[in-house]
Amino acid sequence: MHGSSPQSHPSSVDFIPVSFDFDHQHHDDANDGVSDDAPPAPQLDDIKVEYHPHSRIPSTIHPFSEFTRHHPTEDTIPRNASPWEPFRTRLDFEVAEIALAAMMTKDQTNRLFELVRRAASAKEDFTLQSHDEVRTLWKMASERFTPFETSTISVPHQGEAHEYKMYSCCLWSWALDLMRDSRFAPHFMFDAQHLYKFNGPCFVRFIDEPWTANAFWDAQSRLPQDAKPLVFILYADKAKLSSFGTAKGYPIIVRIANLPVEIRNSTSVGGGRVVGWLPIVKEDPKHSKKKSFVNFKNAVWHESFLKLLEAVIVHSKSGYWFECWDRVQHLLWPIILILSADYEEQCVMSLIRGLKGKFPCPVCLVPRDEQSVLSDAHPLCTSTESLNILNTARSALTQKEKERQLKAYLLRDVENCFGKVSYCDIHRALSFDCLHINNAGMWGDHLWSELQFWLEDLGREAAVKIDANFDALPRWRNLKHFSHVVGIDFNNGSTHEDISKMIIFAAQSVLSRTNSELGYLLLCCICCYVDLDIYAALEVHTEDTIAAGRDALSQFSTLMDLYIKKSHPETNKNWNFPKKHLLTHLFDDIIAKGVTRNYNMKPNEKMHGPLRAIYHWQTNFKDVAPQILRYDHWLLTSLSIRDEINDLDVYTDNLKATIEPDATEFPEGVVNAVARVQLGARQGDFSFADIEQSYATDRAFFGFRIKLNQFLNDSLPNNAIPLPNETRIRFQACDQITEYQYLRVNYESVVDWCLQRDLLRCNPKFFGSPRYDCVMIKTEHQPFFARLIYMFRCKVGGTELSIALIHPYDVGIGVRRRQDLDLGLWRVQAKPRSSSEFVFVDSIIRGAALASDPEAVNDYFIIDTIDTDIFLRMKALQDSSGLRFRHQ
Repeated sequence: MHGSSPQSHPSSVDFIPVSFDFDHQHHDDANDGVSDDAPPAPQLDDIKVEYHPHSRIPSTIHPFSEFTRHHPTEDTIPRNASPWEPFRTRLDFEVAEIALAAMMTKDQTNRLFELVRRAASAKEDFTLQSHDEVRTLWKMASERFTPFETSTISVPHQGEAHEYKMYSCCLWSWALDLMRDSRFAPHFMFDAQHLYKFNGPCFVRFIDEPWTANAFWDAQSRLPQDAKPLVFILYADKAKLSSFGTAKGYPIIVRIANLPVEIRNSTSVGGGRVVGWLPIVKEDPKHSKKKSFVNFKNAVWHESFLKLLEAVIVHSKSGYWFECWDRVQHLLWPIILILSADYEEQCVMSLIRGLKGKFPCPVCLVPRDEQSVLSDAHPLCTSTESLNILNTARSALTQKEKERQLKAYLLRDVENCFGKVSYCDIHRALSFDCLHINNAGMWGDHLWSELQFWLEDLGREAAVKIDANFDALPRWRNLKHFSHVVGIDFNNGSTHEDISKMIIFAAQSVLSRTNSELGYLLLCCICCYVDLDIYAALEVHTEDTIAAGRDALSQFSTLMDLYIKKSHPETNKNWNFPKKHLLTHLFDDIIAKGVTRNYNMKPNEKMHGPLRAIYHWQTNFKDVAPQILRYDHWLLTSLSIRDEINDLDVYTDNLKATIEPDATEFPEGVVNAVARVQLGARQGDFSFADIEQSYATDRAFFGFRIKLNQFLNDSLPNNAIPLPNETRIRFQACDQITEYQYLRVNYESVVDWCLQRDLLRCNPKFFGSPRYDCVMIKTEHQPFFARLIYMFRCKVGGTELSIALIHPYDVGIGVRRRQDLDLGLWRVQAKPRSSSEFVFVDSIIRGAALASDPEAVNDYFIIDTIDTDIFLRMKALQDSSGLRFRHQ
């Protein structure tokens, strides 16, 4: 789910650090003896919106089909009839846009302009003359956005003042730029909401966006009644600019939590923006790693960041009246709700001493030697307490006593810049980082390397089998396909995430209870970890998924405790590290700040790539920060102008369009975005005789025409479709059908109830290899799985039917294997190929990926990790069948 509630009113939720508050509204019975003139009883899946009391908006209930959190878009008049200005013509801008995006050199730009002028038609003038001219125009055009400024900060060390340059644009002015922009301003959500979905007996609360979570609600509760929280998400991390990491940058990226995720996490103007560039203190061999020098580097960081926060600090005291795009004045109040950073950066932000400290967690006071125990709770850190400790220590009579007091809580003798922002608790703002804590950390650095230890213990053959099993896994959109994984050093968190999703299916036939007891136990731990990681990635969380996620964490903790105890004599591995402990804060963060994609570092780290490209192609490698920021600013300007031109084109096309009464049919090859399923990649018309001859050796096509006649004669009446002329269908050998090799399936995700799409192939030579995807098919009782064999359309009477020939994987399994239960594997078995069946394409729920079992012919496992939807569907299927994950 994205955006706000029906029609007009935005909103969000109250800060409870551990669990939802399920003791009131949403658990009210649907019928509780109210009078006849009371509102009608809620219906299944109705959505209830409870607004923050300060909004003065009454609670509302909406049918699910009418519930929307997208702002109406009736008013689509472009805000500028010539958005390409200050470029003289649209053609000037579009050619300059290409040169900017391609990062052309001065010589290449001039040559391009010369060619375009020579080829220009008489319809539109191309007037640009040179690279210097276009740079001047970009400078003029970029004035529409808040510019960068250079500040000099001075920090003492060893009795000497050291100066550094900090590059930043005013964070507050940047936010107001978005508030003035009619493309984004209507989507801002200023009031907190509680959202509930009616499940029959009661309303169940769900959480996704920041304004639907507790911290936003709590922040609004502490503000004056007329104040509207303007909520910032801030990210900072060092980025390698050169290939070998010798040149580095330190960007700060901001996003607005009031905007829906499809805008906030996008690459559009309303998405992330580089707003600062922190100085990097060079290591000094004389002082490196000394406490005073580390404190100095932290002081430089916080003094520099303070420059970015100056206006926010001022307005966090009293708010700021601002007239928005709709001419309505709001008292905006800045709130820093979320800080997105890896562990090392979180230590800098919170000014704790990190890994070797007595309390290495930036969120709570867990002792260093108890980090591997996930079942224990510890007191939470607070900014107020940290400041009190710092002030008390600074009042100590001796330096030694001051250091003793600070060291007791592992704090640094540095003032925290975030402490100057009202209503900001740095320890609450620090957020769970799936990319580094889970994907690159708990999995990539620990579980994966530990698993390879046991594979190595089995010998080279085990590694060969793992690689072969990975290579045999089906390809799936948005998942990397691997031919080799063992022994390869992957340094990308997203790559590690994909490996973790597939490892159970590749390793289940290699590591067994008999050949590697501890390796198998670790595989069970990994199974729980993968479940936990997918629960962490859900796009919407409800009471049930939060409980299931906590249960997965508990199972992971229990199995890991057992594994650590049994394996330590052999591996001697220390499992007391922060990234394991931080898992304990995962679901508290979701309840407080919404789902993890609100603070996942992936969208921010993707922005490092363009910055590296600018460094390589548009700088002289000296004093690169201002050069990179200037070019990035121009790219933002170009993107904004392009968006406005696109809006203008759409508006112009709509004015010119004439609606024809019969314009409801989609021509061949044109995608119908509304259709739930649609066939594509038309291959031509073929007679039944041609088909049976072409596939004469394939048992799936034996009696193809007769089986199709039988299927239609049985299925059409069962689906209330009359047979033509009330006579049985009898296709003849010369009758033709139309073959297709592509199927697009739109389905409603069970996670966030939004439209998702699978693109499926049924192609004997897709990029040189056969590809026949699998599907989940709806039946009267529970769904089953099958592989596509052939897809076609045929006409029956005046009706055109879309049909698929499938290979069903629905043989009864009987008693489930112990290993399948241990690893949460859902096994299916293929019928003989001659038992192929026909189904209407409309009965396909969604696509599916199946992994073959190398140890059992015709046996497959449903890969329930390819996305969150199939994950929850399989959990429901397991629950309905009585299958439960079993501990060792």
